[in-house]
Amino acid sequence: MSARRAAKKHETRQRISDEATALFLARGFEAVTLDEVAAAAHVSRMTVFNYFPRKEDLMLDRQDDLKMVLFCDAVRTRPEGQSPVGALRALMGRLRAQGHSMTRVDRGTVDWWRFVATSPSLQARLRELYDEAAEGLAHAFAGPTPDARARLAAGIIVLTVRTARQESVDAFDRSGSDAATAAFFAVFKHGFDAVEQLIDPR
Repeated sequence: MSARRAAKKHETRQRISDEATALFLARGFEAVTLDEVAAAAHVSRMTVFNYFPRKEDLMLDRQDDLKMVLFCDAVRTRPEGQSPVGALRALMGRLRAQGHSMTRVDRGTVDWWRFVATSPSLQARLRELYDEAAEGLAHAFAGPTPDARARLAAGIIVLTVRTARQESVDAFDRSGSDAATAAFFAVFKHGFDAVEQLIDPR
């Protein structure tokens, strides 16, 4: 694929996502149809499906983050001698320094998570993505046939992410962005400590 064609595809995908998000936030997720999204983005309904096979994916347009692809990659590609949890701690440090969307707690991210919480269908899809994340992490920890400890560790990591997000949203209203960010990373510390005791007790 040429660079120009790739850039055009990226622009089209982003336009569809942006128009869909604007409609969803204005009217509610369930109230907006795919035909309306297509019309707002000046594309066909089929084009929308080509980029987003499910309506929920239009709003949850951060699937790599939600499925924790970076977490899986960090564990799989960690340097020799580094523990899986050590790799995850290092990753979170880098993401925080970069201001990555996965670790950012501000008005935009808080409003986005609150909106997702209002929709049963978005919540159902989010649970599916978290299940995929847990499966991917279990394989990253232990290879093609993860044992019970690897699956439990992966489940704890996913629960840590979910809990950290909820705690940060709650803390944002009470105390603002700095306190919310501190709450977010405090939950991660507890979660990583628990997983370390489970799979790397040294």
